[in-house]
Amino acid sequence: MTTTLILGGARSGKSRRALALAEPFDRKILIATAQALDHEMKARIAAHRAERDATWQTIEEPLQLQDAIIEAGALHPSNTVIVVDCLTLWLSNLMHAGQPPDKETASLIQAAGNCTAELILISNELGLGLVPETELGRGFRDCQGRLNQSVAAVADTVEFVVAGIPMKLKP
Repeated sequence: MTTTLILGGARSGKSRRALALAEPFDRKILIATAQALDHEMKARIAAHRAERDATWQTIEEPLQLQDAIIEAGALHPSNTVIVVDCLTLWLSNLMHAGQPPDKETASLIQAAGNCTAELILISNELGLGLVPETELGRGFRDCQGRLNQSVAAVADTVEFVVAGIPMKLKP
């Protein structure tokens, strides 16, 4: 099957684009990486849930993303799409848990390559803004850039969404 990477800034329309691409599939699985750690994030998660109808199955997995992709694809191999929303929160979760991002990225890429379902990965493009003031912020931005580059290199399709408008970057 194919892998699509959808990049964009915050509130650019990435998730909406992924849902539109997923619409024709019989089985739709969303792997959510967000954690509802505060009221604002709970509200964001609720708003994203409201965008999806009852045909969607949701799997919440903040850390073991590669395992969730493999398991979801194995359970529903034909005419299935898996949407991962999003790699940026997954990376943040990894860093807070002290897990090595580069090693986990390699595992994610292997899982994507072995996935038997259509796979759509959503990620934020952070490299267009200001240089973060803190060492942690700069480290996160750099890890995010490496993650995006690694996934884009193996993805069949890469799109960049700006103001709700998708632009094809690859092929």
